[in-house]
Amino acid sequence: MTDAINEELNDEITERNFEDRTDEDKEAFLTQTWCNDCQAADLGMVEPKEYELNGAIIVEGKCTKCGEVSLTEVADESTDGEWEDEQ
Repeated sequence: MTDAINEELNDEITERNFEDRTDEDKEAFLTQTWCNDCQAADLGMVEPKEYELNGAIIVEGKCTKCGEVSLTEVADESTDGEWEDEQ
């Protein structure tokens, strides 16, 4: 990516503190992950970072199996468990 695109993306990212989450939440994010490279669930992640991008809260880390980046979008508790077509 060009520097201009990187700067534009950085303007949209708001850093958050993953450590502010409850121990239960942190454990869930660190163990219940999907890795697109491994095509497998619940492999876990290390080196978690949390940020907000365009209104979505993201937890990003590295897959414990292959080391590739793993992203998890945090569900809004008000809609957690509901699908768009069910509303």
